[in-house]
Amino acid sequence: MSESLNYKFLWDTFFVALSGVPVTLFVTVVALLIALPAGFLLALTRINKIPILNRLAQVYVSFVRGTPVIIQIFIVYSSVPLLLDSFFKANSINMKIYEVNPIWYAFIVFSFNTTAILIEVFRSALGTVPKGQLEAAHSVGLTNFQAYRRIIIPQALVVAMPNICTATVNLIKATSLGYAMSLQEITLKAKVAANAGYNYVEAYIDIFIVYLILCSLVEFAFKRYEQRLARYKPASA
Repeated sequence: MSESLNYKFLWDTFFVALSGVPVTLFVTVVALLIALPAGFLLALTRINKIPILNRLAQVYVSFVRGTPVIIQIFIVYSSVPLLLDSFFKANSINMKIYEVNPIWYAFIVFSFNTTAILIEVFRSALGTVPKGQLEAAHSVGLTNFQAYRRIIIPQALVVAMPNICTATVNLIKATSLGYAMSLQEITLKAKVAANAGYNYVEAYIDIFIVYLILCSLVEFAFKRYEQRLARYKPASA
């Protein structure tokens, strides 16, 4: 390793790391599109204490909370393909499971992990909305769907949005573990660029800067959206 920073490499590799941002954002957006509705629906099963589903949701949340994301990645990316390959061979199914693009595994792992987090976010947020709001909506002829869409969800979002923002930022940072699946995201691209000259310090500085910029922009976007939701605060008081 060089005694001083290679500033030319630092500058060049910053743009290499930056080129991994689209993949990082793509995985983040897809994972959120899956996790937001799934987390909300499973939160409702916990609030309404639906038999079996409520218990399954509890076990699911406990499992995700109790295991590191990297272990979940190894389970999905290593164990699942091995089991599927054995199943396909046993049933003479011509499926090349090891040629599947790693981004599909990233969708599975990160949506699986984020859903568990959002279950608790939505459960606590929905719990802040008085039950009388739903009863009042029914009394004026609104269906459950209409009541939730027009009254319950906007008020719950006021409470949930800071935690959703935190979950999103944590998701973006967690995608850095995608290198374990050979996912061409920010971290892997910078580390590959560093391999030739062993410029790992510079590469990690670039990774740090790119994630700092990206997460700061996401936080700013959420703050702006929180301001738009502020009109629902009196209704949730």
